[in-house]
Amino acid sequence: MFIDTHCHLTDNYVSGNLNEVIKRANNAGVDTIICPTANPEDITNAIQIADRYPNIFVTTGIHPEYAGVNALQYLTENVIQHPKVVGIGEIGLDYHERSDNRNAQIKLFEQQLELAKKYDLPVAIHSRDAEEDTADILQGKIHGVMHCFTSSWKLAKIMLDRGFYFSASGILTFKNAFDIRETFSKIPLDRLVIETDSPYCAPVPHRGNTCEPAFVVETAKVLASLKNVTIEEMAKTLLQNTYKLYPKMVIKNYPH
Repeated sequence: MFIDTHCHLTDNYVSGNLNEVIKRANNAGVDTIICPTANPEDITNAIQIADRYPNIFVTTGIHPEYAGVNALQYLTENVIQHPKVVGIGEIGLDYHERSDNRNAQIKLFEQQLELAKKYDLPVAIHSRDAEEDTADILQGKIHGVMHCFTSSWKLAKIMLDRGFYFSASGILTFKNAFDIRETFSKIPLDRLVIETDSPYCAPVPHRGNTCEPAFVVETAKVLASLKNVTIEEMAKTLLQNTYKLYPKMVIKNYPH
């Protein structure tokens, strides 16, 4: 069994097709999905999807592209304490797309980190071209995962020392992703999880197609090869790691 720890089920690619997307995932051995939010307007929809399907969970957060909004308006106590909400994400900094609103991004990021601390929830971190600020801000009583990690080993080492997990996406399978594979080869097995980041980053051999959760198995295969373990061993390890990362995700309360 595999868990796709980061799959945007509220995006247009699943509109009217959610049952089929989930069925294909199940047939591929992916029977649990964690749906993050990026657009604050998607939070209600994500929770409604999780309520409909036993093994879909949610991390609620506001992506840095929406810097300037008030997180408290959307991440209310009722939302955060919903039984299917297992973390805060995806949140963070993105100076690749925009750096002129750096202060607004940081304000939104820190606002959501305070909520994660208050409710003792893990965070799913988006960091792109913002390593220094990301490392500076993620200090103190914060735990979670570096989502779709493609940053440097330098940042990885810092966040490893702080107890963070690292999520491999389909980018790991790309032909030219030498540095990313090198970084993941150094990250301990007990700090790894996987994701698709659907509908983005479709792994080889699905590049060029819309990504979906069934494809996460291809990333697991490459990760297993990097770590010189069987795919069965990797599946077991990833499962254990995901439960440790998201302890609120108690599958036994949501039978298959």
